[in-house]
Amino acid sequence: MDVTDSILFLEYPKCSTCQKAKKWLDGHGVRYEARNIVERNPTADELRAWHERSGLPLKRFFNTSGMLYREMELSKKLPAMSEAEQYDLLASNGMLVKRPLLVTPDTAIPGFKEPAWRSTLNL
Repeated sequence: MDVTDSILFLEYPKCSTCQKAKKWLDGHGVRYEARNIVERNPTADELRAWHERSGLPLKRFFNTSGMLYREMELSKKLPAMSEAEQYDLLASNGMLVKRPLLVTPDTAIPGFKEPAWRSTLNL
């Protein structure tokens, strides 16, 4: 199966980085399913699977520059939380999740980093 048949692109449509990433995907002819991260927030189970697939620290899945993250003072609270509590927190509000989020059968990449996306998509 071609990797482009099963790519999920989680975005917040008003996010300029998401718009840039979407334009980049479209410009490279990548087929994907777009999903509004606020209207259809990832579940804790989805986030757990994507985190495990990514090989990254769980903190990378948090939108640390977002207003909600700062308002909730999560930089102070996350170290004391279990992974399960962090997954539940991420699943509670799409604005807490780092975006865009590219999910393939093999990995998940939070944030738009063109070299990583290019490598993952074999472009």
